[in-house]
Amino acid sequence: MAKSDYYEILGVAKSADEREIKKAYKRLAMKFHPDRNPGDKEAEAKFKEVKEAYEILTDAQKR
Repeated sequence: MAKSDYYEILGVAKSADEREIKKAYKRLAMKFHPDRNPGDKEAEAKFKEVKEAYEILTDAQKR
């Protein structure tokens, strides 16, 4: 997945700081979390994408 896609997944600008990234992650994680969407495979896949994007964008070396 391209780096620009991570920003798009979280819905933040490429210039977003760590606080904005974390806020977007929390909002999306709550929306797509498997416990809130039991049996919904699409929500589970989206949650995994959001988690991966957050992990990459909050790691200065990977960002």
